[in-house]
Amino acid sequence: MSRPILEVAHLNKSYRTKSNTDFAAVKDVSFSLMKGETLGIVGESGSGKTTVAKMIAGMIPVTSGDISLDGERLSGTRTRSKATKRNIQYIFQDPVSSLNPRLQIKDILAEPLKLYFSLTKQEINTRIDGLLNDVGLPNAYRERYPKELSGGQCQRVGIARALAAEPTIIVCDEPTSALDMTIQSQILELLKDLQQKWGISYLFIAHGLEVVYSISNRVMVMKQGEVVEFGATDEIFNRPEHAYTQSLINAIPQIQIPYFN
Repeated sequence: MSRPILEVAHLNKSYRTKSNTDFAAVKDVSFSLMKGETLGIVGESGSGKTTVAKMIAGMIPVTSGDISLDGERLSGTRTRSKATKRNIQYIFQDPVSSLNPRLQIKDILAEPLKLYFSLTKQEINTRIDGLLNDVGLPNAYRERYPKELSGGQCQRVGIARALAAEPTIIVCDEPTSALDMTIQSQILELLKDLQQKWGISYLFIAHGLEVVYSISNRVMVMKQGEVVEFGATDEIFNRPEHAYTQSLINAIPQIQIPYFN
């Protein structure tokens, strides 16, 4: 982690309500993301974490503040370049609904390859095989449709689709929340392996701290649109300062196994 790949300064997002008043969904959020780092953004529903992620990904406009990717200012531009779009990819919360049910897996993975690169048909097919291998799916799955896959397998396809663009940053928007505990662990391990292999930076969005513990280098805790605590993962877990962070840690499920004689 040598240099910031993403810098966010004083980011704000407001919406006009039906009563003709402004609602501040994100308030003065600032942070940086280093190359090869995972930053966990944690908070309850409505805390503003996904709004921050979508502004960074260019999915919703910024009200005020600055977003810079590798030194290039993004927040002041009305449309982003193809290179910028390629460099920030998104993994969605619901792995099934995020995939087009009418397309085979090979066509889903071919879309970003055709959009961002000038490749021959053979090169695209070879790259699709490589992407499936990267996410632990057999090449035979290229002929399947999303409905023929489990939730965990669909999320692997979603990860492969994000990887296809060869991004520098992937926004992981609660990518394990719709999966059971065993599959959650597998997906987290996959993301860590891919990061180590490709040097990708992650913004990892989650409701609870327990999910980000094993994957994040640093954690940003949000409440009601504001950052209430920010620090290294070990510091957040071992020495939380804000009462809200303490409540999130206390909410982590504790398993007690009964003792039998």
